[in-house]
Amino acid sequence: MDRCVVLVDAGYLLGAAASLLAGEPSRSRVTVDHTALIAALRERAEAETGLPLLRIYWFDAAPERRPLPEHRRLRVLPRVTVRLGALTRAEGRWVQKGVDAAMHAELTELARNRACADVVLVTGDGDLLPGMMSAKEHGVVVHLWALQAADGDFNQSEDLVGEADERRVLDREWIEQWVRPRELPATFPTPGPRHEIAKILAAPPAPAGPVAPAEPAAQARPVAALKVVPTPKDLAVRTAAPAPASLVLRWSSERGWVEKPGSETTTAGDGLPTLAQLTTAEQRWADREEDITSIGGDAHEVGQVFARRWLDRLGPVERLTALWGDYPRIPHRLDGELLRYAARFGLLAHKDDQIDEHDRYAIRAGFWKELGTRVPGGELVVAEDRTV
Repeated sequence: MDRCVVLVDAGYLLGAAASLLAGEPSRSRVTVDHTALIAALRERAEAETGLPLLRIYWFDAAPERRPLPEHRRLRVLPRVTVRLGALTRAEGRWVQKGVDAAMHAELTELARNRACADVVLVTGDGDLLPGMMSAKEHGVVVHLWALQAADGDFNQSEDLVGEADERRVLDREWIEQWVRPRELPATFPTPGPRHEIAKILAAPPAPAGPVAPAEPAAQARPVAALKVVPTPKDLAVRTAAPAPASLVLRWSSERGWVEKPGSETTTAGDGLPTLAQLTTAEQRWADREEDITSIGGDAHEVGQVFARRWLDRLGPVERLTALWGDYPRIPHRLDGELLRYAARFGLLAHKDDQIDEHDRYAIRAGFWKELGTRVPGGELVVAEDRTV
């Protein structure tokens, strides 16, 4: 029939776009306007083939073949069909399984059933060569599209290039309209020494000579209560007076702050309820719908959306000011829930070896940005940190 079909290998297209625009092939380094990209592919395919579009097939992979939010948004678009392979872990890397086989089967079936006159392939994998040859034998014209390579060389199989009837290159100017590099968030600045400790460290050394007698206890100056939580090293330099009895010592670890045995076990935000505890079944359903249809999946945006929902359902926010005092530390239970929420958007997948630290920073920065709008002066603190 006189129609055209577009088959897109999403791993190739978006990976090549990330290499071209962000300097590395990780898809987490770019943001994609999928709706606009699909519309652009349709328009260009119809213009170059001179035929109306039958359908765009979007081939991608997902853990356990369960569609990610971007796949859910794509498959409800008109004339779009999503086919998913498996995303599995092999030798410390994420590997696609079944995508090439699905593309080969679809291409062969379309040609055998004479469902189209022209096929546009957006891929670079040489495993599709038998399917391309079979389609040509059934009288289908095969157009092979490449994305401009970052190094100016081919990023496609030479066998595919040699077998295709027509070949086009989607250049940087074209792809930049729909795909943009993701801005890396500024990391939280390393805090400088507190003013009380700085005074101690800056004090001149005691003069040599006999030690002056200590003041009587009745005349000794009272020890001012610390307004900050010092580290054990800070306490070591405070030799002029003993530490207050109520002082809480904390050591950091990969799981968050660990309390010294015998000290208090919670901080200002640890007693606050999580989002799951505040969310009704109806709200959970509405949240899912919003995630699928409206949330783009940018790490910073995901953190803001999570914080907005949590703050809206928290009710009275008298304790937020106290929570702000722990900035940039998010309470442990809430932080774990935040990262699990981000996993819905694939932010913690498609990584080579481990969870991407840039995404972690961006997710948490988005959380604090939203919280900063609810706390007096909070916006200024977040803005200042992001400029450091």
